[in-house]
Amino acid sequence: MKNKRTLFFIVQAGLIAAVYVALTFIAALAGLASGVIQVRISEALCILPFFTPAAIPGLFVGCAIANLITGCAPWDILFGSLATLLGALGAYWIGRYIKKSTGKKAFFLKLSLPFPNLLTNIIIVPWVLRFVYGDTAAIWFLSLTVGIGEFIAGVGLGLILLFALEKRAHHIFR
Repeated sequence: MKNKRTLFFIVQAGLIAAVYVALTFIAALAGLASGVIQVRISEALCILPFFTPAAIPGLFVGCAIANLITGCAPWDILFGSLATLLGALGAYWIGRYIKKSTGKKAFFLKLSLPFPNLLTNIIIVPWVLRFVYGDTAAIWFLSLTVGIGEFIAGVGLGLILLFALEKRAHHIFR
């Protein structure tokens, strides 16, 4: 039984990583996957740790592979993926409280699920843009532009995904 659960965990993580990579590639085709202005639609997946802990390594590996295939610099691959990992851990932590809560408290906690990823990205990615790619814009400006894109994709699309998956989550994630 334990081997079956481990295999299911690995398969879920792999599928989440693959979807993250595919969505990032689509954003890259539109010129939105990297740079000062980025709206990675794959960031909507950062709410998935609420449903399954397999999303944590899935998102980390997916982000690393996506950064690699879209031509990011090695330090960006490392620190961008770490930002996603920290955001996923934050969403998982909030998700544990949601499962213990009811009513309005649970609802408002659900609304906060995408914010750990938003915060880690607006803190880490501007420094990557500055030191890895040599962008000369002010850090506050880079935080603003990254934050706007992350808000659109991670919070806006992420919450839509959260509420769309919620009714079927027990079938999808088990």
